[in-house]
Amino acid sequence: MSDTSLKRLLDSVETIILVGASEKQHRDSYRIMAFLLERGYSVFPVNPRLAGSDLLGQPVFASITEAADHIEKTLNKPVDMVEVFRDPAHLGEIAKEAIAVGARILWGQLGVQNAAAEAEARHAGLTVVTNQCPKIILR
Repeated sequence: MSDTSLKRLLDSVETIILVGASEKQHRDSYRIMAFLLERGYSVFPVNPRLAGSDLLGQPVFASITEAADHIEKTLNKPVDMVEVFRDPAHLGEIAKEAIAVGARILWGQLGVQNAAAEAEARHAGLTVVTNQCPKIILR
């Protein structure tokens, strides 16, 4: 996808589940989450180790499913995008969960690519973007 197409795709997004969120301010997942929140996106972090705490003022969830349930109950909106900051080996299980919650987009951060997981998500109807950073696209 071109940068223009990616920008249009991001312009269609309101709710983001960010998988692999970190409380460490020097980590990309922290900085990108802060950037997306500043841009007005509703971002819901997922990190089982941090579940039950808050990160950048947002509740942290143990799973995509828990975050999606929260979005549905509190915002009455669907999950637009699942953004992944995890090792590509985990993308398969993440794709399955993104499909199960009805996400529209599966977005793999820079370096996050897994051909089998991407194909499964595309086959299920998700738009798949990998090896891209929303902050670079939206700059």
